[in-house]
Amino acid sequence: MEKIKVGVLFGGQSAEHEVSLVSARSVVAAIDRSRYEISLIGITHQGQWLLAEDQNKALSYKTVDEQSLLPVSLDYTGANRQIRRNQSDVIDEAITDLDIIFPVLHGPHGEDGTVQGLFELANLPYVGCGVAASALAMDKVLAKQAFMSADIPQTDFQAFRVHDWRRSESAIIKKIEARFEYPVFIKPANMGSSVGITKAHDSNELARGIRLAFDYDLKIIIEESAQGYREVECAILGNENPRASVVGEIVPGNEFYDYETKYIDDKSELIIPARISEPAAETVRSLAVKAFQAIDGSGLARVDFFVSQDSQVVYINEVNTMPGFTPISMYPKLWQASGIDYGELIDQLISLGIEKSKQKQLLKVKL
Repeated sequence: MEKIKVGVLFGGQSAEHEVSLVSARSVVAAIDRSRYEISLIGITHQGQWLLAEDQNKALSYKTVDEQSLLPVSLDYTGANRQIRRNQSDVIDEAITDLDIIFPVLHGPHGEDGTVQGLFELANLPYVGCGVAASALAMDKVLAKQAFMSADIPQTDFQAFRVHDWRRSESAIIKKIEARFEYPVFIKPANMGSSVGITKAHDSNELARGIRLAFDYDLKIIIEESAQGYREVECAILGNENPRASVVGEIVPGNEFYDYETKYIDDKSELIIPARISEPAAETVRSLAVKAFQAIDGSGLARVDFFVSQDSQVVYINEVNTMPGFTPISMYPKLWQASGIDYGELIDQLISLGIEKSKQKQLLKVKL
């Protein structure tokens, strides 16, 4: 049987560059080499695409920028699905063709619809959500508006833009304090892995948190704190008929599940199944599928919720369309607990990406 040629894309221009390398390392270690031929393509912080000839060595670094790799580009003419050499002395030399690409990219320019648009132009099948779903889920404000339209319960929120903050910091603080009780969460609207997120307990912390969030985005969101709620997550897998995994619970090592707790100190605890009632778990699973469909998701996502410890009331937090694939990440752990091991999960994700592309090709023929 001819091997499927998979391009694993990692790194990227976001603050989650280093996390992407850890995720890619895990995917490449688990993928079935008897079925797949792998091409490793790293993206530097500056956006340069580099092909790794020594795959083990390439993933041993913390960043793509540290490495001397072969500059390449993706042929996006829509016909060849090729990776081409991109050097001044050798122009447009095809190195390898691809059947599908697995973008193990987190954050802006990775899971926000931008690189997915490039794959669409190149007529290249890819793992995960499409352009619209990726962009919608990445923007926390737009995603919450989609959840609202789908009647999915959520905590109160309010969005602000940087020009409003620069015009009148004090007015913004007053507006927030009039609407919310402390503590509140401050988040960049377009960022993942808890980068730039803070929890404010007073006006001074609020101002500092807003300034930090605006370092990462031009739009931020203020969210009501879910006090007395458990943080739970549900994994989604599928296209037209998505499946929901068992529900897992996050017990943060810090005051909340921040970047350091997720990827560095390993102090957080993952509890599977979550310590919630069976009816609450069924509600989470049902709402996870509903949220996935509300953004027109495909392939995979991890949907995060808050569940009241007393009343078992469920509120959605967010949808992550390219969740972490590190050894301590919840997404693969949830599917493992649901009967799908890591290698099989990768097989299914690749199959779903190819399936989605074939369906689109049929539409084009009909048109």
